[in-house]
Amino acid sequence: MSPPAVEVWPELEKAELLARGAALKWASGVFYRPDQLERLAQYRKRESQRTSTIHSRLKVNIMPLREKAANQADLPSFSLSFSLSLSVVDTLERLREVASEHERLRTAVSNLPRLCSVPTVVSETQHLIESRQLLEAHAKLMELERWQDDVHWQLHRVRGGKPSPEEEALVLSYFSGVPQLSKALSRELWAVIGSGLALARQDPVPFVSAVRIIEREEAMDRAFLEQQAASSRTLPPGRPRQWRARFFSVIEEAISTRFRATYLDVRGPGLASHLSALQNSIMSDLTTTKHLLEQCCPPHYCITRAYLLRCHKCLWAHLQQVISWELDSSEIFAVLNWVLHVYHSPQMMGHPDLCSEVEPDDLGPLISQEALEQLQNKYVNTVRSSVSEWMHKALEVELTDWQRDQKPDTDHEGFYHTSLPTIITQMLEENARVALKISEALRDQTIYMGLYELESFLSRFRDALVNFGKDHQKDRTSPKYYLHYLLAAINNCIVLKSSIESLEQQQSKPCHFNRTHPGPQVALERAIKRGCHLVIDELLLEVQPQFLLVLCRSWLEDGKPLDMLCGAVEQQCDLYSHVREPCQELLRVESQWVLVVEYVRALMQKRMVCRSAEERGKLANRMAQDALQLQELFQTTVKRDNSIHSTETLTALLPALAEIIHLKDPSMLTLEVSGLVAKYPDISEEHISVLMDIRGDVPREVRGTVLDMLEQSAPPLPPGYRPVFTNILVPPPSMSFCLPTVKCA
Repeated sequence: MSPPAVEVWPELEKAELLARGAALKWASGVFYRPDQLERLAQYRKRESQRTSTIHSRLKVNIMPLREKAANQADLPSFSLSFSLSLSVVDTLERLREVASEHERLRTAVSNLPRLCSVPTVVSETQHLIESRQLLEAHAKLMELERWQDDVHWQLHRVRGGKPSPEEEALVLSYFSGVPQLSKALSRELWAVIGSGLALARQDPVPFVSAVRIIEREEAMDRAFLEQQAASSRTLPPGRPRQWRARFFSVIEEAISTRFRATYLDVRGPGLASHLSALQNSIMSDLTTTKHLLEQCCPPHYCITRAYLLRCHKCLWAHLQQVISWELDSSEIFAVLNWVLHVYHSPQMMGHPDLCSEVEPDDLGPLISQEALEQLQNKYVNTVRSSVSEWMHKALEVELTDWQRDQKPDTDHEGFYHTSLPTIITQMLEENARVALKISEALRDQTIYMGLYELESFLSRFRDALVNFGKDHQKDRTSPKYYLHYLLAAINNCIVLKSSIESLEQQQSKPCHFNRTHPGPQVALERAIKRGCHLVIDELLLEVQPQFLLVLCRSWLEDGKPLDMLCGAVEQQCDLYSHVREPCQELLRVESQWVLVVEYVRALMQKRMVCRSAEERGKLANRMAQDALQLQELFQTTVKRDNSIHSTETLTALLPALAEIIHLKDPSMLTLEVSGLVAKYPDISEEHISVLMDIRGDVPREVRGTVLDMLEQSAPPLPPGYRPVFTNILVPPPSMSFCLPTVKCA
């Protein structure tokens, strides 16, 4: 048997309609009658009592039904009772919806005063922000945000979940001015924080207020996070704000802005002034932070340490941009000196007041080691360009000086000189001295660079000397003081040699050159030798015309050619007194050597062949007299004892040759020649043959014996021996002209 159909009570439907109508009427009355707002507490109490009464009645009605259902034994009766219970449950569900709607209406009524006052509070808060009454403005803003959070939470609680989009939009429309207030307050807040140093010196109240607001916000962030962790309550929009972290970011931005505002016009000479101003500005700010701003912040802010670290960070970024520019040597020096010596000095980050706040290792380097090395290399290369340019200009000035129509200047010792060594020496010494202010390593790099450039310069200087000599040979009247400036050039090289030695002694480690770049000392020696060769070449050009007149028959009667020759040599040797040692003595010895070699060369031309023993005696005697005259000349020009000994050895050659010519018995030539070869082992068979030709009386057998002896002996040159005859060419023997006899047809 099927259970009877459940009858729906008309009274329930009527009761539900009546309840909804009453609720709507009640809510409408509250919304449209402002005077009813004073009786909100009474309404709330009355509705609570009604809700309790309804729940009590429901319990009274349901309990008998449950007891009756339990005591019913027959199934039809139980089914009927169960159907009645389901009907009651449906009725309760409808009552619950009515109660929920009632709760929403009650919530709206309770929040209505706040919602109505929101525009007024927003306007008041905006006015407080504009007048920089930040604490009061922040209190108002907190109140508005709390109202908004309460409304959201109540909607969430009533709905039992997230409110609908329409409800969210409605709430946001009521509180639409709150986000703009928050942004306006934060702008003013960060403006105050950004100008904190200036405010600390003048009026720290705004800064203190800003810090208090930040601490309030930090406390609210922590509270909301704790609520979220405890009850899974969603965070309000924009939370957590983390204004304390933003505080330090604004400090860093303010520091960076101070740098950016001043470095736009610091190129060129202004960079050193900029770095100096930067030092003063930073130290002034740090002093203000240490003694004033630190009193305005909580201790856990560690504001001085924070300012130091952020200042260091901004400086690092600023210098990275500075060193990326195309800097000249003075700008690079200013940066290196500031980074390596000024920044960590007691006048800046090493100041006693700051050492307690942060360790130097915590700051780290302003420039990395790699960037520092690159900057130092860039400095050296920049100085290299400057040095090379100055050396080119100095050489141009030197070449101009060589063409002057007046003698070169002399120093206090009477030595010729020009401005060249002074310019070069001062430039290299100054660069080394400046580089030492940075570090010894940079000084060593700079000295090595200077020596390398000096080597290139000396090579160009040597080429200039060669061209100078070639131009003079084309026109020996120009320049007028050619020899004088050659001697000045030699003196300049000697002075530069002392400068090179001084620079090399300053280095921590000696320079290592290679075959490609043998070093300035080698280049200097080559330049000095070339200058000395040109001087001797000039002497040769002077004496060679005189040597064309000696060792001939007219010369036996007239001794004027040798007198004129000695006068020219003595005049040029007097100029050697204006040359520094050791080149002065070297030129004197070389001059004597040239005279003897040219005399022997003239003898080997066989301008005179003796016809009798009388002529051989005259020739030998005249050669002996010439040897004495040359020896007297050499002794007056040479000052050192070892050089005098060398000249005696050199002039002894002429009497030895004269003895071979004067020897009365040709058969004794073998003995005389062997003695001559022992003293001068570079003499050849051709030279001995010419001497025998000059004698004019040597039999063929004796000639063959002498030449055979020479061929068999041929002693090697001893160590340190300077050849005399090697560069003296012997004219080829004259061949008798003859034609073979042939039969004519």
